Amino acid sequence: MLDRSIVWRRFTRNRLASAGAVGVLVLVVLAVLAPWVAPRDPLYIDMDHKFARPGEAGFVLGADELGRDILSRLLHAGRVSLAVGLITAVIAVLVGSLLGAIAGFYGGAVDSAIMRIVDVLLSIPTIFLLLALSAFLKPTMGTITLIIGLNSWMSVARMVRAQVLSLKEQEFVLAARAAGAGARRLIVRQLLPNAVAPVLVAATLTVATAILLESSLSYLGYGIQPPTASWGNMLNNAQSYVLYAPWVAVYPGAMISLTVLSFNFAGDGLRDALDPRLGP
Repeated sequence: MLDRSIVWRRFTRNRLASAGAVGVLVLVVLAVLAPWVAPRDPLYIDMDHKFARPGEAGFVLGADELGRDILSRLLHAGRVSLAVGLITAVIAVLVGSLLGAIAGFYGGAVDSAIMRIVDVLLSIPTIFLLLALSAFLKPTMGTITLIIGLNSWMSVARMVRAQVLSLKEQEFVLAARAAGAGARRLIVRQLLPNAVAPVLVAATLTVATAILLESSLSYLGYGIQPPTASWGNMLNNAQSYVLYAPWVAVYPGAMISLTVLSFNFAGDGLRDALDPRLGP
């Protein structure tokens, strides 16, 4: 594993990665502080000011078709979208790391069975699979997060399997095995900690993918349901008014793009920073 100071130096030297990390930090802080920094109640309906333009009547970013403050809704929607992304990443990392480690460590029939499941799931277009599952489950934040999380672990499993296959014949693993360490101890204490670098990168990129998938589902009407705001269902509500009041669609679309770009830039920078083949 690389020294932390080298990783930090590499990461901060990458301007796009640094900008992405700052963007992620700002988004997370705004989401956490949304109840205190939002200027209005995101659910408050003010029909006297529906489609208020940005800056009009105290609406900083304007109002939607029901007179609800767009800035307040964006901030609260960020809490939902970021929570879905982060929890999805945790689910994907836990499930993918466990199954990938088991497949790589035991090999044989166990490896073949797990990898064939991965191949089958990867062969199905993700959005179609999510739409099919969403049609049978009540679309709450919990179910949407679980559905996306359980459909996002396959790439993590492949990465961890590859790392375990290359590590399990290393001297430190053979020494631990000779000392009497069991399979669980070898996987948890020796193999997984040394496979953490690609897992961290995969987790970062999974957050961005999950936010995009949640927004897509909500835009299609199968995701987070109104009146709870998410960036996706804000876009869904705005599509009928985009020519009359473009700001209703522009701001949630911009937030989705900014968030996905920030996580992707940070993830790409982290991948380069953790690559042992690159110089200091």
